[in-house]
Amino acid sequence: MKFLHWKKTGLFLLTVVALLALAACSSDDASGSSDTGEEPDKITAWAWDPNFNIAALELAKDAYEEDLDLEIIENAQDDIVQKLNTGLSSGSMKGMPNIVLIEDQRAQSFLQSYPDAFYPIGDYFNTDDFAPYKLAPTSLDGKQYGLPFDTGVTGLFFRTDYLEEAGYTKEDLTDITWEEYIEIGKDVKAKTGKDMISLDPNDLGILRVMIQSAGSWYVEDDGKTVNLVDNEPLKKAFENYKAMIEADFVKANSDWSQFIAAFNSGDVATVPSGNWIAPSIEAEASQAGKWEVAPIPRLDLDGAVNASNQGGSSFYVLNIPGKEKAAEFLGATFGSNEAFYQDLVLDVGALGTYAPAADGEAYQAENDYFSGQSVIADFSEWTEEIPSVNYGLHTYAIEDILAAEMQNYLKGKDLEAVLADAQAQAESQLK
Repeated sequence: MKFLHWKKTGLFLLTVVALLALAACSSDDASGSSDTGEEPDKITAWAWDPNFNIAALELAKDAYEEDLDLEIIENAQDDIVQKLNTGLSSGSMKGMPNIVLIEDQRAQSFLQSYPDAFYPIGDYFNTDDFAPYKLAPTSLDGKQYGLPFDTGVTGLFFRTDYLEEAGYTKEDLTDITWEEYIEIGKDVKAKTGKDMISLDPNDLGILRVMIQSAGSWYVEDDGKTVNLVDNEPLKKAFENYKAMIEADFVKANSDWSQFIAAFNSGDVATVPSGNWIAPSIEAEASQAGKWEVAPIPRLDLDGAVNASNQGGSSFYVLNIPGKEKAAEFLGATFGSNEAFYQDLVLDVGALGTYAPAADGEAYQAENDYFSGQSVIADFSEWTEEIPSVNYGLHTYAIEDILAAEMQNYLKGKDLEAVLADAQAQAESQLK
């Protein structure tokens, strides 16, 4: 009887162990990587936005000439950030994808916090083929971890009819300073009744556009030292922001839909933004032929240029089994395929930072909506001029502090005190 009881118990335990092992394998297969060290049957990729990033990956999958089982998994960007932080901080690579898309202004927080989690891919493509400003945020300690994808190169989208009514041409908006932009805005508002710009008081993206044109950021070149109180470009940006508010030509918005509505409804004369806003402008068919794009204004400081960036992301490979396959796929598509980049512009509307593609027909094509302007070619040219900066680890945390202090500044608080207090708060919170 004892032997029979032991035999039943042993069989039960073996069954439980087998089921647990099977469950573990199933979990690994469903979510991404396993810790076995074996080459996976398929490669997984995480990205957001089905009409842009996901569509670009699908296009790359079709263009890839090798046999590769690539599973593309859509996640919201915030979910990707959360999943990466949760998984990597646990010390386990279980469930991690082989390829992940990360916004450039967040990349250093991952690379510096989890350097061993990412696979260097600089040997799989020529970094010299990409816009220089994309390389700093995607590399660490001399190693290239990210393959640059889309550019956030900015432009000054403007309504030609409104500007002409106020007596201005595209030439008047070309290579100007923000101070000159503000003066033109006052004139446009007086003569047409139209606001010049729409801004969300809780989103200081326009400040980032301004300061990067002068090669500055919220942190020093080391990406860690907070740089607010003695940051001359940031001071200028604050002053310009306040001047726009006081000029009474800002149409306030509180979310993305209100921002889009501001120009689709014809309420504002200009949209200084990343190139990715173009499809949203073109969505209003009744305004076709009434828009053009000029270079983004610059800060009135020595060394500032009429080129800047807002947004943009890059692809990374996790240091897990399948990393070589993943890197080869990225290198052969996003890293070197000129024909693929032409399709990317035509089929997805995505403008990459791969310089050799700029000579292709898709990049040179005229856009009837934007008054026959070769918009993609112009954006490609401006991309090459964007100053490189180190975005560091805490762009958005610092910006939350600055957004609160901006409201104090608009209410009359001294600018030196505003930036000194923001500096102190940032240093205290980000130790």
